[in-house]
Amino acid sequence: MSFKEDISFRVVSSELAKVSADALVVAVGKGADGPVILDAPLSTAALASLKASMPALGVTGAADQVVRLPGLPETGAKILVLAGIGAVKNGAASDEALRRTAGAAIRQLAGLKHVLFAIPTTAVGQVAALAEGAALGAYQYASLHSNTKDKRDPVSKVTIHSTLAKDPELAAALERAAVVAKAVNATRTLVNEPPSKLYPATFAEAARDLAKGLPVKVTILDEKRLLKDGYGGIMGVGQGSSRPPRMVKLEYKSDRAVADLALVGKGITFDSGGISIKPGAGMVTMKCDMAGAAAVLNTVLAVADLGLPVNVTGWLCIAENMPSGTAIRPSDVLTMFGGKTVEVLNTDAEGRLVMADGLVAASQEFPDVIIDVATLTGAQVVALGHRTAGVMGDEGVSAALKAAADRAGELVWPMPLPEELRPSLESPVADMANIGERMGGMMTAAVFLQEFVGKGKDGETIPWAHLDIAGPAFNEASPYGYTPKQGTGMAVRTLVAYVEDVVARSA
Repeated sequence: MSFKEDISFRVVSSELAKVSADALVVAVGKGADGPVILDAPLSTAALASLKASMPALGVTGAADQVVRLPGLPETGAKILVLAGIGAVKNGAASDEALRRTAGAAIRQLAGLKHVLFAIPTTAVGQVAALAEGAALGAYQYASLHSNTKDKRDPVSKVTIHSTLAKDPELAAALERAAVVAKAVNATRTLVNEPPSKLYPATFAEAARDLAKGLPVKVTILDEKRLLKDGYGGIMGVGQGSSRPPRMVKLEYKSDRAVADLALVGKGITFDSGGISIKPGAGMVTMKCDMAGAAAVLNTVLAVADLGLPVNVTGWLCIAENMPSGTAIRPSDVLTMFGGKTVEVLNTDAEGRLVMADGLVAASQEFPDVIIDVATLTGAQVVALGHRTAGVMGDEGVSAALKAAADRAGELVWPMPLPEELRPSLESPVADMANIGERMGGMMTAAVFLQEFVGKGKDGETIPWAHLDIAGPAFNEASPYGYTPKQGTGMAVRTLVAYVEDVVARSA
């Protein structure tokens, strides 16, 4: 698996003519009276000429629109690019609009080597947003095509023109942008790998490889250890596959830790549905059913890389859900890690079974907060669509995750956990069943998970929240902004921002 990152950044405040680049990008917004070029260090004559020509060129300022023109003599770039940034007020754009604009431009300028951005920035965070968006937009999966002669290599060098070039906080902001983008892109690559290459054992080894050079301890529990220790959920789901399951525990500890956090990720490397087999069309994207575990893995690594003063433990619950003579059946009863019994009524509701084991294991270490991430339910997509994740759980943790997502630029929406859903999970032969009320299935699945969150040292239930990323983890449509087709890396930026917020609140 290739996780190579080949993009570099620099910020300058010198005249554009002194920067030799393949393309110069300026931003065009959708103003009240038509397209508006955001403040750019171009001559008055050049700006007037561009403004006059935009209607004929079809330039609207819409997000994702990228229009190439010949370079201007007053700059050192061969190409001038007008990049749409969407609606703007008073000539200003949000950090997320800057990320998406930079990502869209870099993605569509693949084949060029060096791109210069001349988009106005008034804060270090805005410069970092441009850098982060560019790094995300430059992502390409090292595909398995045999013919690569028409492949356009991603942009490898980005220069940002800003008056903040000498700001003392800039270096740290750019480093954070690079670390976070690297984590997101590594998550995308794991999700994009075919299940013939990424299965429980290779996923576990990929986690070990990615953690090399970082202060993260990696412990891999194989099927013998999982069986011995009683991880009945993971073993049950994985017993139908020729590729046995794994549990990967990642530990990052800081001498200055202000909190102990646990992250649990669903890692179903392929989900056929098991005996309750999915329709053929429903299996096509099921290599992405490990996106939650991939996000947790790379969040822990990013937190370690940034040296944040927290302790974070990641639990990757990895299995392959396949039908065979050894697979679990509807009506089977599994004894989960910790002792609770679950009647399996549908083997395609397997994610909650592996996650239950992870939640119990995480609880036994008494963290301050547990957050789990999973491509858990098709009901999430029905409720919130393909781009918005659902967050459920304790109000305080859910609200903090929503705030972190807003800051990071990811779409997350809070959902309730109605009390009336719990009785639908009752079973006549076990402590509970793995499916219940069909309507509101995203919330029913979260109610199931809630049963496995343990108590802290104070005797109170550990604060917990669940992120269902079934829709936004995988993009089946066309690329947009900094988001490519297939794996998106959803939840990494939100989780890193959440950890940073925990640190900030403790100051």
